This record gives sequence, structure tokens and C-alpha cells, in this order.
Amino acid sequence: MSSLAFTQSRKNLALALLALTQFVIVLDASIVNVALPSIGSALDFSQDNLSWVVNAYTLTFGGFLLLGGRLADLLGRRAIFMAGLGLFSVASLLGGLAQSDTWLIAARAAQGLGAALISPAALSLVTTIFSEGAERNRALGVWGAVAGSGGAAGVLLGGVLTQWVGWEAVLFVNVPIGVLAAAAAPRLLPESRDAGHRYFDFQGAVLVTGGLALLVYALVDANNAGWGTFHTIGLGAIALGLLAVFVAWESRAKHPLMPFSIFRLQTLRGANVIGLLIGLSLFAMFFFLSLYMQQVLGYDALKTGVSYLPLALMIIVSAGVASQFTTRIGFKPVLITGMLMLAGGLVWFAQVDAGGSYISDVLFPSIVVGFGLGLAFVSVTIAAVMGTKPDEAGLASGLINTSQQVGGALGLGILSAIATARTTHVAAGHSHGFALTAGFQTAFLVGAGFALLAAVLAAVMISSADSRAHADAARAGEVAPVAA
Repeated sequence: MSSLAFTQSRKNLALALLALTQFVIVLDASIVNVALPSIGSALDFSQDNLSWVVNAYTLTFGGFLLLGGRLADLLGRRAIFMAGLGLFSVASLLGGLAQSDTWLIAARAAQGLGAALISPAALSLVTTIFSEGAERNRALGVWGAVAGSGGAAGVLLGGVLTQWVGWEAVLFVNVPIGVLAAAAAPRLLPESRDAGHRYFDFQGAVLVTGGLALLVYALVDANNAGWGTFHTIGLGAIALGLLAVFVAWESRAKHPLMPFSIFRLQTLRGANVIGLLIGLSLFAMFFFLSLYMQQVLGYDALKTGVSYLPLALMIIVSAGVASQFTTRIGFKPVLITGMLMLAGGLVWFAQVDAGGSYISDVLFPSIVVGFGLGLAFVSVTIAAVMGTKPDEAGLASGLINTSQQVGGALGLGILSAIATARTTHVAAGHSHGFALTAGFQTAFLVGAGFALLAAVLAAVMISSADSRAHADAARAGEVAPVAA
């Protein structure tokens, strides 16, 4: 259905629905973090298994995103969106009812699978409902605001629900939202799909999903198993082998799951590399900041959650600014500025002190990081879907989501190992809080390095001509809708 068939009010309602579901998906990656101690006590988790409450969701979400995006293109974006909502809601209900550690981990994995269907379908619906240019920039500004603030809001909501209701509420809260969103979808969203062939590349789907899932698993489990162990290296090698076979298969498949012609777009290639680096620096930042506030400053779950409010609000504000500036000056300078601000904020976080305070050590760097993230989220998403054909919307959406998720898993694994090594090295002769803080400082500094690298690569890999052309056309209102 063409975006022209939509009234503006219906477009706004559709965007609100899609943004809300993306907010819940991003939120669910972090909402359980502050509930983990309560979950561990209630379901008798071992310390090693407790991390899998988070990792099971990340694993299936990151592993199945490309498949979810291609299914949306082939079978219908609204249909896959609704199927994902159904699975996500049922899995959330079962997770809240869990009576054992295995039960909850399985439910979280099913949630991740549902999210992998929802997220690329939702983003590709945004790109098909809104015309490329100023209109889509505004829509992606809203999208970037809710997606970017979801991680911070998850910690806040998780703290409130855990302290006032119980850990089960962090899962039950998804059920009514999912049911209402699924009920509203047929009324508000158009159905759109690839108008061409309906052949599904089953072999490619198995190879890429298996390779990505195994790679994410190897990364998230590396700190438990050890980075240099046969377990981690062996699984990583198998994962990379599967992905290599996938590339070989796709290059000669008649109807490939991932047409490599999409990588003809220089800006799309650059956006996905930068998306990977955003994930590398961002996911670990939330993790270490939460640990610093709870383990060093002594905050409880609720106070930790509330402390994220300024960061979340700043992301929302800056995402709106980003959509306007992208239309005026192009997405490239906005993306570079956002990554430089993120790098600067992380360098500021690297100054945290064992005897620090919220104002000096958390609040001010949070404002800088939040503003940078809003700029980066919106501009990199616009760059990642710019110039794609209508039948590639789901694939492009799945790619940028996959880049960020794999980057997040890789970053958390690498920076956790670095922080732990630094803490262990400093521990002798110092207090526990001092040693922990030293580890966090090092992790923030390395994360800043990833963000700075992203800024440099944005200058090199993102096409200035594409950025200027997009801004010129958006201001002139000349860009045609991309909807099929």
C-alpha cells in the first residue's frame, strides 16, 4: 500500500504503534537487569546461569533478525509483525509464570525470537508508510527517540516494578501491550510485501541463523568459559564457518535470502559498520553504569532506575533535533557529531570515582552521552535504509538491527573481560569499591575508543554525496515514496 493512501492522522497513529512496540523490545533487553537478584533468589539460579536471563533474549534476538527481516519482505510485513507480537506476548506470560530457571530461560529465548520478527518488520513498515525525505526523517526521529531511550527506561521500569510489585511484573507488563498492539495492527497498518517471487531460501536461512546465533552465543558465554578456551574458539570458528558457507551459498542461489546487491550501497555498508560500533560501546555502557551505581555508590534497584531518567529524556530531545538537522544538513555530519559526543561522554564516565557522587560522576556525562546517542540513532538508521528498493526494506532493517545486536554482545563480552582483568590487577592493597571502579574506568575508556573509531569511519565510509542529496531532496520535498 502506498504511503499516499494514508491520511496524516493515520500515519501518526501507525507510527505511535510501531514506535511503542520497538520501545518494548529494546526495553526488554534491559528491564530484567535490576530484577536479577530477585529472580535468582526466587527460582534458585546458580550465579553462572543467572546471566542467561539476559543472554537468552540477546542470543535469539540477534540470531534471527536477518531471517525475520526477510520473512517480512516475502510473507508480509504486517503479518510477520503480528505473528511476532503473538509469540512475544505468550513468551512474556510464560516467563512471568516460570517455576524454574530452565523454564524462564526458555521463555526469554522465545521472547527474543518474537522480537526478531517484530523489530525489522516494524522498521520496514515505517520506511514504507513514510516517504523518503523530510517526512521519513521526522518519523525516524520519533523511532530513534523511543528506541534509544528504551534501554534507559528498561532499567527505570525494572527497578520500579521489582521493588513495588515483584520480578514477575517485568515480564507480565509486556502482555497487555502486545495484545493491544496486535489488535490495533490490522486497523492502522498497511500490508506490504515483495511483489516479486515468493520463493524462500531455506538453506540460506538455516546457515545465517545458525551462524549468527552460534556467534552471539560464543560471545556472550566467553567470560564464563574463558576467551582462550577451546569452547569459545571452537564455537566461534564454527559460527564463522557457517557464515562463510552462507556467503558462498547466497552468491549462487537463484533467489537468495540476502541479495548481496544490497551492499552496492556505500552508505548502507558504512551505516552497518557504525551500527556494530554503536552496539560495542552502548550496551556495555548501560551494564557498567548500573553496576557502578549499585555496587560502588550503593544505590538500590529503584534509585538506580530513576538515575537513568536524564539520559533517557536527553535521547528523546536529541532525536527530535537529529531529524530536523538531518533534513537541513544531511545525516553524515549529524552522525559524526553524535559519535563524537558519545565518545566524549564515555571519556567523562571513565573519570568515575570510588567515592564519587551522582551529580559529578553520573548526571553530567549522562546528558552528553544521551544527546550523542539521539543524534547517532536517528542518523545511522536513516543512512541504513536510504536508497533501498521497496522489496529490500525488511532486509535493510534486519541488517542494521543485527549489526547493533552483534556489536552489543561482542562489546559486553570484550569490555567485561577487560574490566574484570583490571579489577583483579588493582584488587591487591585496595578496597573492593576502588578495584571495581578501576575496572569500570578502563571499560568506559575502551568504549570511548570504539565510539571515536565510529566517528572516523563515518567520515570515511558514509557518502557525503548521498548525505547532501538526501538533505536537498528532503528540503525540496522531491523524494518519492518507496512503498510498494
